Amino acid sequence: MKILIINGPNLNLLGKREPTIYGNTTFVDYFAKLQLNFKNVELSYYQSNIEGELISKIQEVGFSYDGIVLNAAAYTHTSIGIGDAIKAIETPVVEVHISNTFGREEFRHQSYISPVAKGIILGFGLQSYDLAIQSFLATK
Repeated sequence: MKILIINGPNLNLLGKREPTIYGNTTFVDYFAKLQLNFKNVELSYYQSNIEGELISKIQEVGFSYDGIVLNAAAYTHTSIGIGDAIKAIETPVVEVHISNTFGREEFRHQSYISPVAKGIILGFGLQSYDLAIQSFLATK
């Protein structure tokens, strides 16, 4: 099984950025743990702060991977283009957020990803990624 984790803007700063919301662990360190926990899954990771690069990556793997775990970060609430890219591909996408977006600012309650995602996992910290990967394994 091939799964790609895609992280959007500012998630390259995990471990430094707002640790009370996002924790103290970098995503690179967490990704190493995911690879150990899911040895039977071919996991890849991609991060970009640029919307068009995220769309290009979704299109690149959207017909060959078994799943995409997507944390579009702030683009979740603004990017019709990312939502359209997900609609255009065959690979299922699980939307992930580290924080509970519904417990934060009102603008974070809107998602252009949710209507086209296989499912949504939010509010469980970095464990949200584990749960998303498990969701693909459960439907294998």
